[in-house]
Amino acid sequence: MIAPGNAMNAADTRGRILMTAMELFWEKGYLSTSVSDILSRSQVHSGSLYHFFPGKQDVLVGVLELYRDGIDEMLLAPNWEGVDDPIERVFALLGGYRTHLIVTDCTYGCPIGSLALEIHEPDPVVRDLMAANFTNWSAAIAGCFDAAADRLPKDADRKALGEFVLTVMEGAVMQARTYRDIGYFDRNIAVLRDYITSLMATAKDDSFA
Repeated sequence: MIAPGNAMNAADTRGRILMTAMELFWEKGYLSTSVSDILSRSQVHSGSLYHFFPGKQDVLVGVLELYRDGIDEMLLAPNWEGVDDPIERVFALLGGYRTHLIVTDCTYGCPIGSLALEIHEPDPVVRDLMAANFTNWSAAIAGCFDAAADRLPKDADRKALGEFVLTVMEGAVMQARTYRDIGYFDRNIAVLRDYITSLMATAKDDSFA
């Protein structure tokens, strides 16, 4: 049996490895990050790392699980704090990505999107975790549209709208990074807002028909 103190230390060590890997995968990419990079930055001995993660892909799996399970705490809650309107929550979340682009001089990339582009043929477990992260993200947006269902056309496919917003975000981030110009992000999001506004206008007109 592991003593409580040792169990806590083990959890801290595992968490430090994952947080360090998360940062490095975002900064350098998965393929360019070595186990030595993770050990050096985390200040963890190799024996400790291999105790939790037999190989680098196992670290990647842990990072993807961390993103998947932490979407509320790490992404949604910070961006939605103080924003009650469900439609505005959609754009508040997109605004969070804009902030990351601004503070990194347009070098920021969506962590999951970047990994999906970098790892061309991931193993099934990695692909499934990437898909789960995308699904959670688009489902959160679809939930916003569900909460605003009375302001949208009755036949609006809110699940597809959530997926569409994800597509716009990923494409807008990628273009802003490529051109090092926030204007590409802003123009894409402005078109998206116009589209959502037109859907709400259609719904309003239908209610008076």
